[in-house]
Amino acid sequence: MNDVDVAPIWQADWSAQQPAGIAPFWLDWLLEPGSLTARLQGTGRTFSLQLLLQQNIDLPEFLQQRWQTQCGLVREVVLLLDQQPCIYAQSFLPDHTVAALQPLADLGTMPLGHYIFTQPDLQRSAIELALFAAGLQLRSVGALPQLWGRRSYFTLSHHELLVQELYLPALAEFI
Repeated sequence: MNDVDVAPIWQADWSAQQPAGIAPFWLDWLLEPGSLTARLQGTGRTFSLQLLLQQNIDLPEFLQQRWQTQCGLVREVVLLLDQQPCIYAQSFLPDHTVAALQPLADLGTMPLGHYIFTQPDLQRSAIELALFAAGLQLRSVGALPQLWGRRSYFTLSHHELLVQELYLPALAEFI
């Protein structure tokens, strides 16, 4: 596999425990159980998606162990409202998930949520949260102030994928 510069956000201190001191606004968005895409589209603002990266890679070690495979697909996107980046999302899919659920590999600029939240057998793990220190560098977004992120595993037809989402500062301006 090619070496790809993937933001190592999986290395954060993720926790399923609700953190103390987080603003209710952020907590409400971080714990959103449904489609984040649908919620953004419901704001009345112009929604768009920028595809930053979609490539076959050697998966991070913890995912290789979890999924018992070395290779998979990484997808990085930015969800925008009125052309302002609001959510940075990074998804990992093991090769066997991609083979079984080919539409996931062919999303292009369609949001992942449009596909997975229409599947009747969708299951989601507990949502884990992490606080990222200021200075995190993300593709096409640049260095960021301190911000919150969430991640969860989704299962479709017994095939798993990981979705990690970082909540960018501009989101607060639109809600």
